[in-house]
Amino acid sequence: MEVLEILLKLGLALFFGMLIGIDRQLKHKPLGLKTCMVICVASCMVTIVSIESFYKFATPTYHAMDPMRLTAQIVSGVGFLGAGVILRRNNDIISGLTSAAVIWAASGLGIAVGAGFYLLPSSAVILFILAINLIPSVIKKIGPATLRQRDVLVKVVMEPNYKMTELIKAIERKGEGLNAQEKSDIIIRNLKLKDLENGNQQIDLKLSAPEKQYTTEIYYLIKKIDSVISVEVEH
Repeated sequence: MEVLEILLKLGLALFFGMLIGIDRQLKHKPLGLKTCMVICVASCMVTIVSIESFYKFATPTYHAMDPMRLTAQIVSGVGFLGAGVILRRNNDIISGLTSAAVIWAASGLGIAVGAGFYLLPSSAVILFILAINLIPSVIKKIGPATLRQRDVLVKVVMEPNYKMTELIKAIERKGEGLNAQEKSDIIIRNLKLKDLENGNQQIDLKLSAPEKQYTTEIYYLIKKIDSVISVEVEH
């Protein structure tokens, strides 16, 4: 393989990694510009080494060498990086799955370029960006209303009384006090109750709320209920 061709492959892999990295960087995701470029270029480099090693070291005795054997390890090896960006919070919410998938995709782009395919990764990187940015927005607009909802996690500490029932009823009345157009879209998906050591009571709620619904509106809906000591809202 000529030096210019190697440089072309590495440069193209760098460019594809940069495109994906910019998209992640703009969204302030843990997978950033530098990480994507390094993964893509490194995958391309290992693929080139794997293929060139076959031509360089294969002999009549060892003619059955697999030129993609080293490249195959990239897919499993990059999985460790993907696992590192997947976070499981205390509230059972899992985040980082898209970033993990992008890591795997970046390595795939590098492998494709390193193996000498150009149209395939060029088309794939465009589809990746569309799949992350454009297509979900279109589906949300034309799809059912549930696709336009987001999870809101609410943690409420209350005085020991029966006001918890009032809290649940206020939310089940479809967002009393909230924007009238969005009242019917607030749904309780999960509920957890427990007693605290100081005698107070805690209720953990997972709500499905419209994406356009302000988190502060949900906060003040709960805050105005009597006997509520503290409210914590996260989405």
